[in-house]
Amino acid sequence: MANMDDMKDPRVPRCLNWSCEDVANFVEELGFGFYRDCFICNAISGRRLILMEASSLPSIGITDFEHIKTITKGFREQMLTDAPFWNRSISLAPREALGMYLEKKCMTGERSNDLTYEAFLRNIDEYKWEPPLANHCLILPRN
Repeated sequence: MANMDDMKDPRVPRCLNWSCEDVANFVEELGFGFYRDCFICNAISGRRLILMEASSLPSIGITDFEHIKTITKGFREQMLTDAPFWNRSISLAPREALGMYLEKKCMTGERSNDLTYEAFLRNIDEYKWEPPLANHCLILPRN
């Protein structure tokens, strides 16, 4: 279900509201029309595109590595997200605000359906990633 506030917000990628058919059409525009059924049969809509990384495409039938690179690059451009950096520190937050919002929107359910980018930004503290606390220096009492 498309959220009207998100559809009007220029910061939110248009592809978030794509149907499975729209995703298949986009893949066809990239020059891979023979993969249309892979996306339609697996119900890959715009909200599921955030989950479509290079490692997930073989599970829906796309195994040519050059095709995978081109398709995922096209998805990232549509989602307005950056390519994953292989040398990124694990101590950094997983994504920028838009990436965290898209991860919330790819879920199903009323809470995800009603969430808008504006509301997400207002309550971003609720969604901010925090590294887990390490208790490696904790001294435990003896029994």
